[in-house]
Amino acid sequence: MVQAPEAFFHPDAHGGQRLYLHHCPPPGTPVRGALLYVHPWAEEMNKSRRMAALASRQLAASGMAVLQVDLLGCGDSSGEFGDATWQAWMDDLDQAAQWLQARHPGAPLWLWGLRVGALLATALCQRLDSNPNPNLNPNPVNFLFWQPTLQGKTAWQQFLRMKAAAQLADGGGKAILDAARAELAAGRPIDVAGYSVSPALVHGLEAATLAAPAATDRPVGRVVWLEVSSQPEPAPSPAAAAAAPRWQGGGWATQLHAVPGPAFWQTTEIEDAPKLLHATLHALLHEAVA
Repeated sequence: MVQAPEAFFHPDAHGGQRLYLHHCPPPGTPVRGALLYVHPWAEEMNKSRRMAALASRQLAASGMAVLQVDLLGCGDSSGEFGDATWQAWMDDLDQAAQWLQARHPGAPLWLWGLRVGALLATALCQRLDSNPNPNLNPNPVNFLFWQPTLQGKTAWQQFLRMKAAAQLADGGGKAILDAARAELAAGRPIDVAGYSVSPALVHGLEAATLAAPAATDRPVGRVVWLEVSSQPEPAPSPAAAAAAPRWQGGGWATQLHAVPGPAFWQTTEIEDAPKLLHATLHALLHEAVA
């Protein structure tokens, strides 16, 4: 039975509040894991809300607790997007991870990142390891990646091009991009596609890489890496196929799989990817992707 999520505002350390959506398994169902969803940024977050909600409900019905949190300046949380910094988002996620683990002590922790959210998830794992809390779960951290962004710098460059899209055809785009970079270098925010972006957010994003966290005293866990493809016979992207073995080499039990489906985080209309939902449930609950 699918239950409505527990929705509430959680205070942050600076007087603001973050929207939490906590999806619990049905009463009497053992909690098989605790997932913290890390959403993508800007318009990709809005495009992905339906898929994230569908997956959260299905995971909860299958015994996985899920926490969705709107980061600073996103969704229904306080602040404007222009207030967001990479550090502030990390603070939000750190606080959310602590809340989730305290709510479900002993449950395996999963960091579920979509697109740029995967970069934040790996950075969060490193932060949790560098500042261990003895009251939190000492078990391995696991990752669920949905179409992860491998390089933050690439994501930023693609986003920035939207600012000059209308002028690229007549050759005026380069001047606009140069001006935007100059504004950021001077410490001033810029507007891109209706979003005010701070230099501090850009700097953090550009430095982010989807790399396996450095070895610590905490045992390494699992990585479920899922992509969607419009090809008749879906296959992981070449970049993912090259990156996954590096995680395996670090000891992470890594599953890389591609399923048919639309790029729902960027499609004009809101779309579903049911094969991705199926693969996610199968991988997390049965430890193998069908």
